[in-house]
Amino acid sequence: MSSWLDEVKWDDKGLVPVIAQEQGTGDVLMFAWMNREALALTAERSQAVYWSRSRSKLWHKGEESGHFQQVHSIRMDCDNDVVLLTITQLGHEPGIACHTGRHSCFFQKLENGVWSTTEPVLKDPHKIYE
Repeated sequence: MSSWLDEVKWDDKGLVPVIAQEQGTGDVLMFAWMNREALALTAERSQAVYWSRSRSKLWHKGEESGHFQQVHSIRMDCDNDVVLLTITQLGHEPGIACHTGRHSCFFQKLENGVWSTTEPVLKDPHKIYE
């Protein structure tokens, strides 16, 4: 059963980088990490489970914020060292993937040598984690 997990090229810490892409828009919503258990749980539940490096524990996306990620597909790149999830961001309309209360974690754009914020805060982050 776990042979598909053996094909992933885990880094020296047992992690693989993961990109979460919104199914409908193609927007890249976030980047995170998974260990073997997180990837297995994600496939089993069809909801994203990541590995939190800062907390050193599994992190079921949405467990605190209510902003779950429904997983539609799990893909791996040609080198077997990056995972791509196609997801629907749940819990708020439009979906909030970022802990800052924005739709995407990639809300800063380099323009003329300055980082500009390109997406509004959809919900105050203090109210997300009350």
